[in-house]
Amino acid sequence: MCSVILLRRPDATWPLLLAANRDEMAGRPWKPPARHWPDRPNVVAGLDELAGGSWLGLNDEGLVAAILNREGTLGPETGKRSRGELALDALDHADAGEAARSLAALDTRAYRPFNLLVADNADAYLISHRGDNPRHRPEVTTIPPGVHMITAHDLDDARDPRIALYQPLFAHGAPPDSDEPAWGNWPELLGSRIWEGEKGERGAMDFRLPMGFGTMSSALIALPSVERPDLKPVWRFAPGRPFETPFDPVALT
Repeated sequence: MCSVILLRRPDATWPLLLAANRDEMAGRPWKPPARHWPDRPNVVAGLDELAGGSWLGLNDEGLVAAILNREGTLGPETGKRSRGELALDALDHADAGEAARSLAALDTRAYRPFNLLVADNADAYLISHRGDNPRHRPEVTTIPPGVHMITAHDLDDARDPRIALYQPLFAHGAPPDSDEPAWGNWPELLGSRIWEGEKGERGAMDFRLPMGFGTMSSALIALPSVERPDLKPVWRFAPGRPFETPFDPVALT
């Protein structure tokens, strides 16, 4: 179960701060964020080598997209398209509003259930396919200012033990505003192994189960205000478990 945390502050120097852990099977091949797609030269994203899509990406227009599985839908299904394609499809758009409007018309029968986040420095939306909409269209939720958390459940759904435990911790540690994105204790929280073990797959931010499923990488992304054209987006990436792997800059130019 992947996790995304975002802080929206419309009037701040950095209106969007995002943190994310990717949870996946250890043997699934992938590559760190880069410009992997010749037909999408404006996109920097992690590459899922098995299906060709991505779990998290950023385009040169300042749009970030992240895809997460819904509960109980891990892995591919015969006859369904890869959900990793949707993150790339979202990044074909110039801003979050445009991406949300386009993806609201998606025929969800082609995919297993998902949560898709699209966000920029002005807006953020969660596009959810729960598998139970008779119209076969996803639900689009506007994400308001504040600290929010997305997993395999609904936005800020405290029925998920991970959200119930960690969302207040991320909110309490919300970083201050400055000309450089200050992450506060967010990197440490991404590497937290509280509840690792029997309940690790549900509680810990950073975990590894005996079957090989667990946290494969971690990311921190900051988008600057339109009022600060001198600032550029920032992406820090840990290509391993964040409790033991340093965050290094991702080349965005």
